[in-house]
Amino acid sequence: MAANDQLLHLHDERLSIVISTRGNVPAIVYWGSFLGHSPLHQNLFTRAILGGGIDLDPPLGIIAQHHDGWLGNPGFEGCFPDGSGSFPHFVITSSANTTTSADFTLRDARLDLDLRISIEIHASGVTAISGAFTNRGSMPFLLHSLRFALPVPPRAQELLTIGGRWGMEFGEQRTPWTQSTISVSNNRGRTSHEKWPVVFAGTAQFGEQHGEVWGCHVGWSGNFDITLDGVTEHRKHMMVGEKLIAGELAVQPNETYSAPTVYAVHSSHGLSSASQHFHQFVRSRLRHENTRRPVTLNTWEAVYFEHNFDTLTKLADVAAHVGVERFVLDDGWFSGRRNDTAGLGDWTVDSSIWPDGLTPLVSHVKSLGMEFGIWCEPEMVNPDSDVYRQHPDWVLHRGANTAITGRNQLVLDMSHIEVRNYLFNCISRLLDAHDISYVKWDHNRDLVASPAHSQTLGTYELLDRLKKAHPQVQFESCASGGGRIDFGILPYVDRFWTSDSIDPLDRMLIQRGAQRLMPPEVLGTHIGSPISHITRRSHSLTFRSSTALFGWLGVEWNLLDASPHELDRLTSVIAQYKTLRPLLHTGLLFREDHPDNNIMVHGVSAHDQSHSLASVTRLANGPSSHVDPIHLHQFNDDTTFMIEPLHLGTPTYAPHRKLPQWIDEGSITMTGKQLREIGITCPPLLPASSFLIQIHKVM
Repeated sequence: MAANDQLLHLHDERLSIVISTRGNVPAIVYWGSFLGHSPLHQNLFTRAILGGGIDLDPPLGIIAQHHDGWLGNPGFEGCFPDGSGSFPHFVITSSANTTTSADFTLRDARLDLDLRISIEIHASGVTAISGAFTNRGSMPFLLHSLRFALPVPPRAQELLTIGGRWGMEFGEQRTPWTQSTISVSNNRGRTSHEKWPVVFAGTAQFGEQHGEVWGCHVGWSGNFDITLDGVTEHRKHMMVGEKLIAGELAVQPNETYSAPTVYAVHSSHGLSSASQHFHQFVRSRLRHENTRRPVTLNTWEAVYFEHNFDTLTKLADVAAHVGVERFVLDDGWFSGRRNDTAGLGDWTVDSSIWPDGLTPLVSHVKSLGMEFGIWCEPEMVNPDSDVYRQHPDWVLHRGANTAITGRNQLVLDMSHIEVRNYLFNCISRLLDAHDISYVKWDHNRDLVASPAHSQTLGTYELLDRLKKAHPQVQFESCASGGGRIDFGILPYVDRFWTSDSIDPLDRMLIQRGAQRLMPPEVLGTHIGSPISHITRRSHSLTFRSSTALFGWLGVEWNLLDASPHELDRLTSVIAQYKTLRPLLHTGLLFREDHPDNNIMVHGVSAHDQSHSLASVTRLANGPSSHVDPIHLHQFNDDTTFMIEPLHLGTPTYAPHRKLPQWIDEGSITMTGKQLREIGITCPPLLPASSFLIQIHKVM
């Protein structure tokens, strides 16, 4: 609530955001732990005016402006076609607020331009910041940027950024943040493997369970820019928003541009708590309790383009036998698609491969008690396709140069309604003609020399139409693996494909990074074949299974090549997963720091702590064969818990003469305080192996 006419104090029981309206512009002056209910005064946030500069201490507005004296990156940039209007000055004309939200309307009366800014603290602890720009004038306005500024206190000394490459997404990088400015900027036209729009700043050496952390995410599936400025005016801040290329967006008279929403979290208890806020937000936005998440078999690594009815029906038979609940036919089913050089865009069943259509396969899968799913890549087109030959003008391309292909394909211009109508009709006919419950929606290349804003909005619009027309169908966002995972596309999909690499050793790191934002149940985690198709490394079924357990489980393996023993073990793993699924898909995900960087500790705990599952993984050999005790911080001190090992198959350990006694005995009881202060003694682990621990509340 307002403490005076210049401060708004938004808060819940954990978080405070204080907004100053000094100078008639909204500026966040505090973002952190709850400040209580005592009155706040402007002089708590007023700094000295220094010599050698302008004669005021410039505010860092939520949308920073040069006209307020801010000489860092502005939050709003653009001009009219004649070059005028480059330095607008927006001031508040009206505002409204509740305890947890505030809305501001700002206007530049001279230029006839309006802004709207909204801030809301959700019950999850996530703060959503949104904004819109309206051109009230008589000329188009060439908008270059609309970005939000989030202040971070000087004690934030370290950054965690996330990115990687195809097949190794979501790697984590730590960077000192003192007198420096760091940019995370994406120009690939999709969310990207290389740079992810998720950043955390924290106190020095912040960890999973300790340190203060501030995080933000741009909820957008196109280009973005996050500038982490530790220099300008000695005000550390994150400048966050969509990245627009020059001339990409002309806001016509009386039109409105809505900026992608920025999502922010604060934690006084480390990274795990920050991620839990994001996870709770995602769960609040999904039909979470009613969402079915069947164990899935995807055919890609089993058969690739070699579609054969007899082979696929046999594969479906084995899949049903081991407990798979959904059978997904991947790339290769449509006209002309014998390899990746032709067919994209022609979304009709290839009669040369499927003379009776897909109905016999769908019927066979359904007769086995499984659901049927299918792959498509609607935003793409091969030059060797009927649709390209008929409509070359549908391709997304700017300029006179020849368009560059990626994976032998071009991109359809999703801003054109005729393109979206064509795709909607093709996909709807497919879904109407067959009992299909799931669509794996792929996006296998970046955009080159092409605008991303209208492309992204067009994809959202098409997905929204399809979801409304086919509410029973689940959609997965895949983009060469994890290239499009974000809150922008979240309302239109039910699942994300985390990475094309199913190598469990890589997946431990990939899933850790992806779970900084997304809860495990929306991330596809598959058990691959004994030899990874991406890395060519070999891992045990136990390790492959224990890695895939923490997510939406699937299988990506030609089970026709599996031995009877492997199939028996896989059947057991899937049955165990189904038992654990309610816990894994609703509990709080936690991670723990460990003194050995080669050891990774994570788990899921029920909200009432009645049941938890923890995983201890040795990624590589360390300085000792001993695994230092695993300290768990999230359990109530005076509650007693039963600790038991969970084996997915016959356990194998590093060379030893005797295991810890509690493992031989099968269990041990510990209090929550003992779990935190003493920790669980672990067996010696081989590289690329995990030890699973079940924890049940006794009293």
